[in-house]
Amino acid sequence: MLLGAALSLTGALWGLAAAGGSQRARATGKGKVQVLYAGSLVDYMENGLGPAFQHSSGYEFSGFGGGSTELANEIRGGVRQGDVFISAAAAADNSLEGTAGGKWVSWYSTFAATPLMLGYNPNSTFGTQLAHGTPWYKVITEPGILVGRTDPKLDPKGVLTVEAVANAAHKLHDPQLNGTLSSLPVYPETALVGRLQSGQLDAGFFYKVEASSAHFPAVPLTPAYKYALYTVTILSHAPDPAGAAAFVKYLLGSSQANTLKRSGLASVKPKFYGARAAVPSGLRRLLAAG
Repeated sequence: MLLGAALSLTGALWGLAAAGGSQRARATGKGKVQVLYAGSLVDYMENGLGPAFQHSSGYEFSGFGGGSTELANEIRGGVRQGDVFISAAAAADNSLEGTAGGKWVSWYSTFAATPLMLGYNPNSTFGTQLAHGTPWYKVITEPGILVGRTDPKLDPKGVLTVEAVANAAHKLHDPQLNGTLSSLPVYPETALVGRLQSGQLDAGFFYKVEASSAHFPAVPLTPAYKYALYTVTILSHAPDPAGAAAFVKYLLGSSQANTLKRSGLASVKPKFYGARAAVPSGLRRLLAAG
């Protein structure tokens, strides 16, 4: 109850801040920047970076989160339109390159990373075991436990989950672990946190950024180590290329390092991939060291 109230109050305060930012943005007439982003960044984007960018730049921020692979499919299919695309895996960007990908992406840059972990409900019996040090790979194989994951066909986190469990099973010589994974229910990335918080799940595979944002405990997947490497790009045919460039410049600015850390993200030196000639001139120097 207290956690729910705290989150509601936080959301309300951020909502007021965002509303004020929207009024300022409309007053400047700079327009709206549409950002399609990995669903694991929903709190960071909607309650942190988005409002801050809006306040600083005068542009209005409009975000939509979802599984990175799913978003890429929607972009390629013309279902979803945006100025900026932020993915949790370069594979989603790669799927939008070239003729086969609709030429939506011609370059991208990394900017942050976060490890994959097992988040858990501290009020669950299984959560208590994890809190007291029982290895995660033993807990998730116990009868009756409810562990959520995302679909590897739609979300890079689902792919990393499969890889992490397989890696741990190999290192621990524990074939039961692989068998357990196939029985775990699959949920949309944007729904997994809520299911854990509401008590519908005992545990789930989450990124650290999600656990930090939603304030639930998580344990590392020792001896397997997997992490998301986030990328950003400006989509071809972006409705507002100038606004998109302003957003990416703000995202990659040095002032974001502390904000990333507070959100459970590790700042990484931007690494550039693709055609430099396609990068807006105002961003080329920022990405030159990549």
